[in-house]
Amino acid sequence: MVVVRSEVIVAAQVDPEWWSSGLWNGRPISEFLQRRDITAVFRFLHARGVSYGRIAALVGLSPHRATEIAKGVRQVTAYEVLERIAVGLHIPRPVMGLGRAEDSTMPRDVSIETVAGEADRSPARMGSNEAGGLVRLRLGLDEALAASSVAPRQLELIEQSAGEHLRVYPSASPQTMLALLAADCREVQMLSLRRQPAAVQARLSGVAALLATMCADALMRLGDVAEARRWYGTAIHAADDSGEARFRVLVRAQAAMLPYYFGDPAQTVALADAALAVTPAASSSGALAAAGRARALARIGATEQARSAVDQARRLFDQAGDEDTDVAFRFPAKRLLFYLSGAYTRLGDTVEAYRVQDEALRLYGTAPAVPIDAALIALDRSMCLARDRRVTEALVTARDAVADLPETQRTEIILTRASDVTTAIPGESQRGEVATLTDYLRACRERARRLGTTAALGP
Repeated sequence: MVVVRSEVIVAAQVDPEWWSSGLWNGRPISEFLQRRDITAVFRFLHARGVSYGRIAALVGLSPHRATEIAKGVRQVTAYEVLERIAVGLHIPRPVMGLGRAEDSTMPRDVSIETVAGEADRSPARMGSNEAGGLVRLRLGLDEALAASSVAPRQLELIEQSAGEHLRVYPSASPQTMLALLAADCREVQMLSLRRQPAAVQARLSGVAALLATMCADALMRLGDVAEARRWYGTAIHAADDSGEARFRVLVRAQAAMLPYYFGDPAQTVALADAALAVTPAASSSGALAAAGRARALARIGATEQARSAVDQARRLFDQAGDEDTDVAFRFPAKRLLFYLSGAYTRLGDTVEAYRVQDEALRLYGTAPAVPIDAALIALDRSMCLARDRRVTEALVTARDAVADLPETQRTEIILTRASDVTTAIPGESQRGEVATLTDYLRACRERARRLGTTAALGP
């Protein structure tokens, strides 16, 4: 008798208001009713404490069949059974496409009226319907806050995929990476369109920040400056939405590279300052921002500030730099030296520049996993050689830096830096050799355009 009495009490909890205001898996239960998804309806009730045995009794089914429907083993399509379910569970028949429009009026939402219109009444004076409405409102709010369309394993797989992209990115062509990244960006976009619990949304936004930054960097390498700038903006938005300082610093430090290569280096300084201002804690991304700031200051001729920024970058690296790795957006010693190569080159300190270039290339190795970094270091050396009036060596080094790259890596960022070498050759010096390099770069650029590895920027 105890069990029977318990089930009667539970049966009384099947409230018709659920069908107008209830949520299941983050979506209105009315959507499942419209689709006649009885599996979802039974699970919805069971989650509210109604046993499958009691559901079966209410709708005139055997307990075994009700359980099979709830598990998705059986589907309900018979009109007569659908009607029994609607009547037994107090579901307005028109909501399931079973009756007349005038039957579709849902019970008024007592809970909302209680909160909005009678907030001055104390709980002691509330009637049982009003108190019950507040309980239902609270339960519904709890369910909405906990609802998620992302399973924990699904979120882990998305994060693992982003991690794999970070490992592959440095050695892959930008076109290949953009194709791979697009699929994950679409998935994160679809999941983010639905409301997720804050912790889930923060992780999705963190992944979005990394994916968008990789897209922006690939577009920068191709020379598509306008679209790269937009993707960096998206990355900053996603990083801020994640609430994670590490992402906020990282994407700003990476975004600072775009104006250095294709714009105003003063903007690089501003973006690097913004990255460093996010948090006082030392980080590898902060060291990256400081190093990028140093070479930008050197490029605009702010010598003392640049040297101070070099010291800051070294200090931050000593505190939080990464161990040796080729994963994208990490900052090991070889990448610090890569950035310092640019700073010393622009400062005109060729002795120190040669030294850090030699050390950096030693760490990258003879077959670097990040070939674009090694090529850019070689192009820094070409600039130093040009400054030291070792013109033939400068031109040969620049050509080799480009020629040693696979064709798909001869992107606009490389070709633009190589073109800078030709403009750095003083006066009429070695005019024929300069013309030879210029012709070679022009041919590379035409070939790259046919391959789709550059935007239509250069001559």
